[in-house]
Amino acid sequence: MIPLPEAPLGRYLDGLGVPPGEIAWRRIGDGQANLTYEVTRGGDRMVLRRGPRPPFPPSAHDMVREARFVAAMGRAGVPVPRVRAVCEDPEVIGVPFYLMNLVDGHVITDALPPGFEAPGAGRATVDAAVDALAALHAVPLEGDVAALGRPDGYLERQVRRFAQLWPLNTRRELPRLERVGEELSATLPATSRCAVVHGDYRLGNLMFAAPGRVAAILDWEMAALGDPLADLGYLVATYSQEGWPVTPMDLTPVTAAPGFPTRADLVARYAVHTQADLSALAWYEALALWKSAIFCEAMYTRWLDGQRPGDGFAPTLVTGVPALADAAAEALARLEKGST
Repeated sequence: MIPLPEAPLGRYLDGLGVPPGEIAWRRIGDGQANLTYEVTRGGDRMVLRRGPRPPFPPSAHDMVREARFVAAMGRAGVPVPRVRAVCEDPEVIGVPFYLMNLVDGHVITDALPPGFEAPGAGRATVDAAVDALAALHAVPLEGDVAALGRPDGYLERQVRRFAQLWPLNTRRELPRLERVGEELSATLPATSRCAVVHGDYRLGNLMFAAPGRVAAILDWEMAALGDPLADLGYLVATYSQEGWPVTPMDLTPVTAAPGFPTRADLVARYAVHTQADLSALAWYEALALWKSAIFCEAMYTRWLDGQRPGDGFAPTLVTGVPALADAAAEALARLEKGST
């Protein structure tokens, strides 16, 4: 666990007018790269979000950019925590970070929180996640939202950028993963519309106030303007369902239990909201799994280098990354067969 340096953080909180007192902090969330902490001082509770210690690839773990996205989404009516302050000075805690209000609620992972066990609660919760995604994709690209980036060429940039990251992230040969990247590049679908793309949209990055009610969408580091089907593909590819191969991105295994919708149910509900053409959705699933393999490989390599001591997740990626590559290849095979 990376500790927070309390003395310099305390001086920073003094400048924000946070009531004086002893700082208490604890890690929250399941993030493996960017870290999130609940911080309390003088009765004031807040959340601090920071990236890992450098070195890391250029443009990765940009907390200042993420904070700008979160603030813009809040002004657009998207359920997000309110950003309180952004610190670009790495001298305070070692890396840039931002502070936001603490949102009370529940995150769904491998167990159901209290109150989510009732019949129908699982379906209502997942339905709410799909509804929130469709609403996010309906946010107009105007004003300060439009200033967040350029949507044209999003898919091509994603494939090119992650293909360039692969040799930087790995020390081994995984030909299947490289072939998936080549096929993704050769079969880029045409983007039918542009929207805000969260980039890491899964149940584990949502906070629920109750079954069927999303309190906040979290973890916006990968957000951009681009093809919204990238989000749907990611949600489907990382959604646990009985009978589907398990990968390291099955971070919400509770949805494989009875009472939860299927992947096909998620897709059908999104289609009702958006009227989107989802015939190429398997390509977007493959993109999600391939990208996940590449950033998981970075964690594995950092662990090999001794930069993630005590990490129990990274060692599993010796087989987990090839499993993601296999799942991505399987998604592309479904696309070629015309199935979803």
